[in-house]
Formats: sequence, C-alpha cells, structure tokens
Amino acid sequence: MRGRFLTLEGIDGAGKSTQAATIAQLVRDHGAELVVTREPGGTDLGEQLRQLVLHQPMTPRTETLLVFAARAQHIETVVEPALAAGRWVLCDRFTDATFAYQGGGRGVEESDIAALEGWVQRGLQPDLTLLFDVPPEVAAGRLAGSRAADRFEQEQAQFFARVRAVYLARARRYAERFVVIDGTRDADTVRAFVRSRLQQWLKS
Repeated sequence: MRGRFLTLEGIDGAGKSTQAATIAQLVRDHGAELVVTREPGGTDLGEQLRQLVLHQPMTPRTETLLVFAARAQHIETVVEPALAAGRWVLCDRFTDATFAYQGGGRGVEESDIAALEGWVQRGLQPDLTLLFDVPPEVAAGRLAGSRAADRFEQEQAQFFARVRAVYLARARRYAERFVVIDGTRDADTVRAFVRSRLQQWLKS
C-alpha cells in the first residue's frame, strides 16, 4: 500500500517547526513508518542548493528554478521511493511554498510555477497540508534576534503579507487537503488543535 504525503507550510516564524515533532509522533503512533524531510533540501544536492537560495543574491526566476531543481532530486530519490515502499513522508514545505514565496513574494508568474510543478512532480501532491498562519508582524517578532537572517527573513513586511495572502488563497482553493491553523495562539493550544485535527484525518 502506498504511503501518505503530509506537508507543513507557513511564513517564517509561524510555528510549524515547533509542532513538527508532535505531528511526527502522532503519525508514528498511528503505525506508519515515517520519513521526515524538508524543502529546499532533503538530499545532499538539495541542501547545497538550499544554501544558495537562502544566502546568494539571484533573480526571482533563478531562485524558482533552483527550488525546483532541488525538488526534482528530492522527489525522485527520497519522496517517491518512500511512498512507493509504503512509508509516510512529512515534509517541511513543498510546492505551496513556491507559489507563496516565489509567486506571491517575488512576483514570478503563477503559470510559470505551475508549468514547472507539472514537469517535476508528475501529478504528485500532498495528501494533507497543515498551514500555520500568523500575521507578518507576529512572525517577525518571534524571529527577531534569534539567528542571522537569511535572504527571505531580511524581507520587509509587505513581502510576507503577499506570501501569506497566496498561502490563504491556496488553502481556500484546495480546501480538501488544507488545514489552516491559527499560529498566534500559545504553543500548547496550537499543539492540542493540531493533535485533534490530525487524529480526525488519520481515522478517516
């Protein structure tokens, strides 16, 4: 039996990384063998490309192509083999992030991203996407001084407002696979909500 594909989305500072361990444990408690990974990254090549995307100046088109190059390697060598073997995959960001960051944030045409999506993914889509939603000012407050900011974290609030708007638009458009989580609440409340919704989904 083919495995299930779960993704975590949200702007930087939304809290998805804080909840990742809880989500992974719930899936394992369900009896699934789980692969936890991330994008860009997830492979040796993908991690090298991630460093370029996060830290090297480049045009929006170049950035988008590098993200999909990392994704192609990730899908072909990690994600698809795991799913085909019956393992589940939990991925920190996937193509929704590309539509949000490179599309909404950078202004790359949605049709160009969709064309790359079709070529690279060949129909692969998440079974469930958990979107952690917070206003940009809340996310910025959480990140302030936590570490050296990368190219994305250095962007202004307007950039993240556009990213957030695309995320929420995709959540409405693909409501059958999205669960939107209010990331402004305290970590324990968010954890309880995530646990409840994920348990419902697992039972279904």
